[in-house]
Amino acid sequence: MADTRRDAPQSATAEREIIISRIISAPRKLVFEAFTAVRHLSQWWGPEGFTTTTRAFEFRVGAAWDFVMHGPDGTDYQEWISWTEIAPPERIALLHGESRGDPNTFESIITFTPDGAATRIEMRTVFPTKEQRDEAVKKYHAIEGGQQTLANLDAYVTEIVGKAVEI
Repeated sequence: MADTRRDAPQSATAEREIIISRIISAPRKLVFEAFTAVRHLSQWWGPEGFTTTTRAFEFRVGAAWDFVMHGPDGTDYQEWISWTEIAPPERIALLHGESRGDPNTFESIITFTPDGAATRIEMRTVFPTKEQRDEAVKKYHAIEGGQQTLANLDAYVTEIVGKAVEI
């Protein structure tokens, strides 16, 4: 039997990508809402030990989320996301950088796919260059940080589902 992974065509952007996914035991509509409503985002966004302060947020194509991530060591990271596509509850595309016009801005596509009663979320991030992708992985631990961020989303949504059952 052939290894289809080896035979499958590579994406033209594969060397510039990071793909992180997770199955979350909650309905897609709820997972999408937790990812798109600022009242939820500020509760779970970021890797372990980080907190988020939102300066401005509007969820519509062309609008932005301007925020600061506060690292556990006290370092503040200026962040800016502009929404480029919104297809509830299936897909979001965005540009992410330190500020509007940041030359190191990268693109992300987040998909929400039903998986029985659960939701499979996938974050596909494409950097402008392989070098920027490699720097994000090595210097900023982007893969581990992305995995931790989705784990935080999972824990947050699971807590919401649990509270709804208790009511």
